[in-house]
Amino acid sequence: MPNVKKKPGFLETTEGIEIKNALQRMASDSAYMTESSYSANSVLYPNNLISFVDKHLNYLRAHPATDPQHYVSNLRLMTRLR
Repeated sequence: MPNVKKKPGFLETTEGIEIKNALQRMASDSAYMTESSYSANSVLYPNNLISFVDKHLNYLRAHPATDPQHYVSNLRLMTRLR
């Protein structure tokens, strides 16, 4: 059964750091499509572009019941250039 409790300090945990590193490796690898995407939040993103890493870390923070390892694994499959 998935854990539905909020993870307030997810990025400070060992798993959070590993997930962030994995996303950063994907963003720097040309084998993956990791372009920035539009964000309506002009305060946080003055150019209205949110980076690939920030976008997916925000998703994981907002959805604590999501298994981060499976999420990144599926993300690798979906963004891999063929």
